[in-house]
Amino acid sequence: MKTNLLINSVIALTLSMTVVGIAVAQVVDKPNVVLVMTDDQGCGDLSCHGNPILKTPNLDRLHDEPIRFTDFHAIPFCTPTRAALMTGRNPGRTGAYRTSSGRTMMHPEEKTVANLFSSSGYATGMIGKWHFGDNTPHRPQDRGFKDVVWRRCGGVGQASDHWGNDYFDDTYERNGKFEKFEGYCTDIWFSEVEAL
Repeated sequence: MKTNLLINSVIALTLSMTVVGIAVAQVVDKPNVVLVMTDDQGCGDLSCHGNPILKTPNLDRLHDEPIRFTDFHAIPFCTPTRAALMTGRNPGRTGAYRTSSGRTMMHPEEKTVANLFSSSGYATGMIGKWHFGDNTPHRPQDRGFKDVVWRRCGGVGQASDHWGNDYFDDTYERNGKFEKFEGYCTDIWFSEVEAL
């Protein structure tokens, strides 16, 4: 029952426009699945939703082209919203229901979308902000993601973020080792996604 709920939630969430997780199929007969979660963005921040000031043509195209499910309920914090997306469960049950005070880490026994896709023969990767814990057993590579490039903590300049990171030419962790990158963080994330 739990697995079916997780699978149904993952299918619904996978195809919604909701940058945390990416699962990429390496098998020809399976579709590619890409999860995109924009951080701190409201529904009204897109021109496709009627914003008369902001011009978001690329996001508008992403809104218009794939299959979308529109009944995903975000929580007013980034970490719990990610927990819901990653597990298909209410964040209060996952342990990750706040953005501070040790409440950003999912319980170690929680299964993620990466676990589900990995067990189905997919290669998995996570690029960008994680904010579920910086140490074992909470890192993305401990949660079913095979290839990861990620920034520690919830924000640039926070305690466990690499010293001196400021969005440009930063140091991120790639599969357990720190690596210096050139460019703006969002451009790096998308380049890394394209390389998967």
